Amino acid sequence: MIQARNYVKAESLQEAYEVNQKKSTQIVAGMLWLKMGNRTKQTILDLSGLELDYVTENEEEFSIGCMTSLRTLETHKRLNEEFFGIFRECTRHIVGVQFRNTATVGGSVFGRFGFSDILTCLLALDTYVEFYHEGLIPLAEFAARTQLLSERDILVRIVIKKDGRRAVYQSQRLTKTDFPQIACCVAKKDDMWYVSVGARPERAECRKIPTDGDIAAAAKAAAESFSYRSNVRASAEYRKALAEIYIRRAMNEIAEGGRK
Repeated sequence: MIQARNYVKAESLQEAYEVNQKKSTQIVAGMLWLKMGNRTKQTILDLSGLELDYVTENEEEFSIGCMTSLRTLETHKRLNEEFFGIFRECTRHIVGVQFRNTATVGGSVFGRFGFSDILTCLLALDTYVEFYHEGLIPLAEFAARTQLLSERDILVRIVIKKDGRRAVYQSQRLTKTDFPQIACCVAKKDDMWYVSVGARPERAECRKIPTDGDIAAAAKAAAESFSYRSNVRASAEYRKALAEIYIRRAMNEIAEGGRK
């Protein structure tokens, strides 16, 4: 279990940023994966008083505060209408409702976990992350960093542009609430497929695949563009085969009009 000598509930983002500059500080959100570790920190930093639990929408984008729960994504009517139910689909297998009521979007994105359904889903969309100090950057850029340059920064919100993409999310698990063996999100805009694959078991990445060929060939090309590894849940070869199948299914579903 994580232990700390001091507890700070930030009253402003500026205060949170200043406190977090010390390496002995740990930001806490839902405290779900974090509490399973065994470490001692000088200070734990709580952002729950900064009113960062929200989903707002305008004509161009959705804005999701970093403290928004996964359950809010799962049940948010407009998010799921706009993106064909992918947020309901990518969250419904994550442990259980009580867990999703507490786990936060910011924790899922900032952690960049290899098993993250949320990161896989968001990467197939036109998504950005906004940090207090660094500002707004593409999620794909943040996810691809080998060193977390923003480690001492504060993730404020996630921005999803409403650019008309049709999207489908699919995954496979050994059991309903287990980590995924493979996770795939496919979106289409104009003449381009956007294919994100996570739980390989590496961190999710996204590829652009032209739509000017048949779907089977596009799915195969997409699946072969990712690397795969083996662990206790599946072999690398099995994951690659699953990825091609689920990418093809998602592409077919989009071509047929998307999930109702």
